[in-house]
Amino acid sequence: MLTEDHEDLRKTVEAFARDEVAPVIGDLYEKGEFPYEIVRKMGAMGLFGLPIPEEHGGMGGDYFALCLALEELARVDSSVAITLEAAVSLGAMPLYRFGTPEQKAEWLPKLAAGELLGAFGLTEPGGGSDVPGGMRTTAVLDGDEWVINGSKAFITNSGTAITGFVGVAAITGRRADGRPEISTIIVPAGTPGLGVSEKYSKVGWSSSDTRELSFTDCRVPAANLLGERGRGYAQFLQTLDEGRIAIAALSVGLAQGCVDESVRYVAQRHAFGHPIGHYQAMQFKVADMEVRAHTARLAYYHAADRMLRGLPFKKEAAIAKLVASNAAMDNSRDATQVFGGYGFMNEYPVGRFYRDAKILEIGEGTSEIQRLLIARELGLGGL
Repeated sequence: MLTEDHEDLRKTVEAFARDEVAPVIGDLYEKGEFPYEIVRKMGAMGLFGLPIPEEHGGMGGDYFALCLALEELARVDSSVAITLEAAVSLGAMPLYRFGTPEQKAEWLPKLAAGELLGAFGLTEPGGGSDVPGGMRTTAVLDGDEWVINGSKAFITNSGTAITGFVGVAAITGRRADGRPEISTIIVPAGTPGLGVSEKYSKVGWSSSDTRELSFTDCRVPAANLLGERGRGYAQFLQTLDEGRIAIAALSVGLAQGCVDESVRYVAQRHAFGHPIGHYQAMQFKVADMEVRAHTARLAYYHAADRMLRGLPFKKEAAIAKLVASNAAMDNSRDATQVFGGYGFMNEYPVGRFYRDAKILEIGEGTSEIQRLLIARELGLGGL
């Protein structure tokens, strides 16, 4: 059961998604335009600062509050939801968790207000799940500056007009056993040597910003090191564990949005003299969709609860992400079937849901990686 504060937040974001996002997002999505005005309004509502303490300009809430907001946004559109998720989970939270007082003072108030967006540069063109083995980006300390060379791929929020920085994971040396030493370095937008590609042409998430980045003798102050040198790998593992709960919440939102749209449609669409919701085939399909969304919601609630209570939650986060992304994919496929030919039209929300669902089984750890993590937490061997 949600607390009164959490339920009030959920209802507020539900209304915002219905009244402010739904009327305009279809057009923005088809044009591939970033929703700057929606982002501005979300900033004014405090959504970007939900888990950030008030002393840093945030709302002083918790991570579960962010998840509730993501679910309600994704019931209408996932481009908007992933913009918020990446800005907070991947941009602001690492800075809050690991940043120096000076770094927090410089960046967090504007991040919490939604005036700037932070990005997280981990994945590279030649490697995804293979971290740290597949990492090639390097950062060499030259006097009082880091010199960064390499590239990153599929980086969300990295090329908008309000992007503030990218936290870049880079090899900063070698350990005694030969393994790479990985650190995270803050690279402000506009830094010489930072190249930002044109936005990708994507199957889904068409109103979110995703780009490839290149670093060519990109110099930033040594003070831009985020957290301890050599702790970047551990930092990103913690960041991804938390982020998987958020992606699970987003996935549940999409899955529930499919239920919402299907329930409305089967009551309106007639065939053979009756609303199609009169027929058991449709009833069972929509019932199964609701079961998936409900079950996945319980999974991310449980993972978030363990996180907030300071209990181990790696396995629960992986379970939530796996179950919820599967639910999103299955529900979007079934909702498209419910809508028939109209489900294949981009003007209908289920068309967007179908296009947006697949990436949820890939981003922030593929479904295969989630299974590996769960197996490892059960004490099984392997990678």
